[in-house]
Amino acid sequence: MKSAPLNAREGFALLLGCFLGLAVLKFGNPVILDGRIIVPGSLGDALSLTNPWPTRWGNWLMLALAAGGAAIGFAGRNRGGLPRLLAGLPLAWFGWQLVSAGQTVDSELTATTLLHFVAVVAAYFLGAWVVPVRRGLALLLVGLLAALAICLVRSVNQRLVEFPQDRLTLTEGERTGWTNFPPEVVLQMKAESLILTTNGVDVANPIILAKLAKGRVHGTLVYPNALAGMLLLLGPVALVLAVRGTVALRPVTRWGVVGLAAFLIGAGFFWTGSKSAWLVALLLTGLWLLRLPWPVRWKVAVVVLVLVGGLAVFGLRFRAYFAAGATSVGARFDYWRAAVQTVGERPLVGTGPGTFQRPYARLKAPESEMARLAHNDYLEQFSDSGLPGGVFYSAWIATLLTVLARRAWAADTEPLNFALFLGLAGWFAQGFTEFALYIPALAWTAFALAGALLARLPTARQSPDTST
Repeated sequence: MKSAPLNAREGFALLLGCFLGLAVLKFGNPVILDGRIIVPGSLGDALSLTNPWPTRWGNWLMLALAAGGAAIGFAGRNRGGLPRLLAGLPLAWFGWQLVSAGQTVDSELTATTLLHFVAVVAAYFLGAWVVPVRRGLALLLVGLLAALAICLVRSVNQRLVEFPQDRLTLTEGERTGWTNFPPEVVLQMKAESLILTTNGVDVANPIILAKLAKGRVHGTLVYPNALAGMLLLLGPVALVLAVRGTVALRPVTRWGVVGLAAFLIGAGFFWTGSKSAWLVALLLTGLWLLRLPWPVRWKVAVVVLVLVGGLAVFGLRFRAYFAAGATSVGARFDYWRAAVQTVGERPLVGTGPGTFQRPYARLKAPESEMARLAHNDYLEQFSDSGLPGGVFYSAWIATLLTVLARRAWAADTEPLNFALFLGLAGWFAQGFTEFALYIPALAWTAFALAGALLARLPTARQSPDTST
């Protein structure tokens, strides 16, 4: 039986999903680092998974998509079922970003960040507009999950092949006095701080060697915690689709697909070594267990068992980290202290979108390393755009999650909808310790899915969409 051809809005849903997939592969760096990303010099460089694209390319592509959607008539014909408050809060938040931008301490950083925030809001509304159509969510997820699979395959390769080889190459180069490299390559490695000169001797950078030895994977994203955030967001959806989307296959084939998906997601998540994401994942597992149709006594017992077991494994997994003093935790507290102090100094408009690094350079503790972002999306909103900006953003996210939780928890909600909610809840929770709002691949995907789920849930409860 042939599938019906795609109409304009369904085609746009597929296009938006493919673009988000491209973002996972190419726009995984923070927007404030846009000026440091090297423009690809050839087609091979552009296609290589090791080379990101400038984030401004993605911002302009997203704006072009938004303009295309408006031209097709999405905005005028259907708001996608967004409650008025959840349509107004993001606009109020962005409006205050413009006010704050007028008083910024760094116009270049703010201009780059504002362009990204336009794309974030556009992704949110586009997700709401395209999903209500038949097959909308399925089409949106096609390109996105394909890109996630590519990202995870690269993560496995990093852990098993790339990192061990890179470490061996550096240690062998140091052993041979770098004679196994052409002189121009050695100069380039020095420029990239892979080689340091100590007491007149060229040695492999010990920090790089230590990172390679740890083997924390990041796939196509900027660093391991970003990949962990992507897996919190998309892992539940991918697992549900792997289980429910393969029911027509032969048992051996079906469980092979499910097992492969579980391995890629589980191994990728474990190898990121993200501590905050581990704790968030435990909470999400507890939420999922509490929703199962079991007797309350059983559910509570299993949840307690899972949480205790998960925390025990967490302690064993990261015992060396805590024995060394948990340095990254202390660093985050210094970032957050500086953010709060900045709010006190400039409570109305902050220092300007994307500018946390400017006040932090002045306020940081002498022993702390420099940071460009606050590692807390909510505090950074207060620091960068003042109390109104922080309140608008926090109210948007709190209202969004409250509405989604109320709708997704219903017993008749499809598993895919609940998986989407779990992913979003996990991603926004990780925002208390990370800067995912400033990474296009993560922020665009999360807000597009948030808009999509808001638009889908009322429709799903009235007339379930079985096409996904």
